[in-house]
Amino acid sequence: VQLVESGGGSVQAGGSLRLSCAASGFSFDDYAIGWFRQAPGKEREGVSCVSSSDGRTYYAESVKGRFTMSSDNAKNTVYLQMNSLKPEDTAVYYCAVDPRPLAGWDILGLYYGMNYWGKGSLVTVSS
Repeated sequence: VQLVESGGGSVQAGGSLRLSCAASGFSFDDYAIGWFRQAPGKEREGVSCVSSSDGRTYYAESVKGRFTMSSDNAKNTVYLQMNSLKPEDTAVYYCAVDPRPLAGWDILGLYYGMNYWGKGSLVTVSS
């Protein structure tokens, strides 16, 4: 399993970015998939995920209505479209996958961890 994030960068508040996570070595169909972020001095937190239990997409309250998670199974790639960015969205963003049947809020809360992680992509939002 290999995950490679791309698309990070610097943007002013109110701007948009789209992150990509290219995956290899497995099929999305059977895996829980999540986007997480870690700001300097803070713990890693869940942003969005697709549950392997019910197939639904979940969002953290802090990003709901601004971020959209999607996937292109033909390309084995997941995306995180981030709109109306705020300075507090500044963080390293990671995608992660796990073969276990995980519920959405368990994924976002990292209650059971995630087995495979990308190296991350830095997003910086200036005011």
